[in-house]
Amino acid sequence: MAAGPALSPDMVQALESLQQRMQDGASQSEIDRAKAAARRLRNGNAANRWARALFLQLAATGEAQRGQDAAAADLFYQARRIDGVDADSRQRWLDQEARLRLRAGQTAQGAELLGEWIERHGGDRDSLWLMAQAQATLHHWSQAAEWVDRARRAGGMDADRRRLAASVYQHAERYDAALELLDAQLESGSDDPQSWRRAAALAQRMQQPGLAAALWEAGWRRGVLEGEDALERLVRLHLAGGTPARAAEHLKKAFENNTLPRDNEHQRLLAEAWTSARAHQKALSAWRTLAEDTQAAKDWRQLGELAYGWGEWSTAIEALRRAREQGADPARTWLLEGVSQLELSNEAAAREAFEAARDAGASQAEAWLASLGERSGEKTPDGDSSPDEMTPQAPSGTQ
Repeated sequence: MAAGPALSPDMVQALESLQQRMQDGASQSEIDRAKAAARRLRNGNAANRWARALFLQLAATGEAQRGQDAAAADLFYQARRIDGVDADSRQRWLDQEARLRLRAGQTAQGAELLGEWIERHGGDRDSLWLMAQAQATLHHWSQAAEWVDRARRAGGMDADRRRLAASVYQHAERYDAALELLDAQLESGSDDPQSWRRAAALAQRMQQPGLAAALWEAGWRRGVLEGEDALERLVRLHLAGGTPARAAEHLKKAFENNTLPRDNEHQRLLAEAWTSARAHQKALSAWRTLAEDTQAAKDWRQLGELAYGWGEWSTAIEALRRAREQGADPARTWLLEGVSQLELSNEAAAREAFEAARDAGASQAEAWLASLGERSGEKTPDGDSSPDEMTPQAPSGTQ
């Protein structure tokens, strides 16, 4: 009490007596008594104003003990606004008010007050981290990142603060800094699945799908990431990250272990993975398994197109026919079948296919038929075209 004007002995005794009674927990009656004393001293001299501030401080402390953070903050506000209060007390109560407003959910006001206090006093590391958290709560990500930078320089970054910092950097689109923090946490043997998930997500945002797949693979191998959803995510990350063969291997093993059902969705994923890996026989086998199960025109056609593109002519012919039976575009399927038959030196079958393609509206069919006529010695309508000039360009298949 030496910080302010000298108080009368009776006033000192009243303050000390009330403070002693409130030390082990303030009752509502004691808080009300402190507030009433402060009201009676509202219009007094400098000593009375100082005593009023001290009674308000006691009431604020009591309200805070009872979890009434907003009420306590209002009382500290009143105390620090009284004329004649010394600068040290005013700043101490500013700090307490700021923290109470943050606890009460009055984040914008609390952050403003805490920022004011830090700028005047430099702020310790706990205050800096608290300010970073407040700005993050307000979704002021750029400001939050700046406060995280200051807090990190001050030290004291435990696991919770590392997670806060990584989240702030991510939202502020400072992905390198976020991933650096997460990498450090993962290298220390983190068993927190969210850390692994966040690291993989950051790698994707940084346009590094290969790194994302590698991180998820590492988490999967450690047993931190587990379950059907995590396995599917692992497969899709490998597909996006340029390691489709690894995706296919995970799917194959999952089918064998009954970790994932061998349903149409997962079978199609397997087929797509082997296709991306350009493992021809495995891809064709996977697409055949799917097509035989679904009997869908699109799946038979996909098998036929791939087989055509990879020079598997017999497979292409069979799949294209099955696709056509299920309603696929007859013009293209007949045209591709014709080329496939020609590659197998089945000219009669090729002619039939090209004629069917022509009847279905394939614009290239006439050129192929003309080419076949030249091969067999027939005259073209002009009568002077060479075989090389009449050979059309093969339709491109799906790779």
